[in-house]
Amino acid sequence: MRLLHFALCLPLAFASPASASVGFQVVHIPDPEGGTIEAGIWYPADVAPTTSQLGLSAQTIAADAPLVGDHFPLVVISHGNGGFFGGHSDTAEALANAGFVAAALTHTGDNYPDVSRATDMPNRPRQLSVLITYMLKSWPGHDRLDASSVGAFGFSSGGFTVLAAAGAKTDPAVIARHCQILPALYDCQLVAAHRQTPASWAWATDTRIKAVVSAAPALGYAFTPESLAAIRVPVQLWQAQYDHILPAPYYVEPVRRHLRSVEFHEVMGADHFDFMPECDHPEQYPYLCFSPQGFDRAAFHVAFDRAVVRFFRRTLR
Repeated sequence: MRLLHFALCLPLAFASPASASVGFQVVHIPDPEGGTIEAGIWYPADVAPTTSQLGLSAQTIAADAPLVGDHFPLVVISHGNGGFFGGHSDTAEALANAGFVAAALTHTGDNYPDVSRATDMPNRPRQLSVLITYMLKSWPGHDRLDASSVGAFGFSSGGFTVLAAAGAKTDPAVIARHCQILPALYDCQLVAAHRQTPASWAWATDTRIKAVVSAAPALGYAFTPESLAAIRVPVQLWQAQYDHILPAPYYVEPVRRHLRSVEFHEVMGADHFDFMPECDHPEQYPYLCFSPQGFDRAAFHVAFDRAVVRFFRRTLR
């Protein structure tokens, strides 16, 4: 268990050289339940990069460059409620620079233009599994991925998603009771705005996932203790000190308490959206982009991305 202050710089010992540049492409994956799933893919490349805008932040990538190398571990990325595949582009870039392939999806029905399925929680890990299957079987570079080395990163609802995909199960009755007591909390307002949760949910564990990073996971209180205790893959868990969206002690604390083994980081001075990269024009989206006074989001993300890379290097190789 460790406490991470945002200004901390963590040393990294890489098992292989960093890539010369980061390739990037957008794909549309057939969904067995209909339609397609949009995804962004970052990977090691050897073509001069350019800077381009992706959502709220710029990224430095070589668009559609050839994949360079072999035997890559894969990390899939799940965004938060109302987000999209580019919401953690800096972390994806850091992973690709370190010799991973990172693939992030836009969750159908829970993204910035369409939140019609925002409370359909089992749909999220199902879609994440569709992404893993595509990357390992259908992506043009699939034969250069190591199918035994798959990790999952998620933030907020995405933090919930990766824990659910690793085996954590949620009891909808607990959500209903929680929201009767605390209806003003963000997740309870979301439930009220969409639909009531069902009496039961069907969950499927994706055993291909070998390591999980979960930042500010949603619905932590609703995971059954037994299912959390049964998770055998290593978990890196993150909490923001001043999280006003998913405040203590309802979300991170139950997950941390019931996991058998967890690498825990509390980010002092941070709020919920500080797990997203620094915005180029924060005044356009102050709700997402402004941090608590005195907190340096850019400096934090240097340390955060290094810690995530180091964790996946240790657990997937």
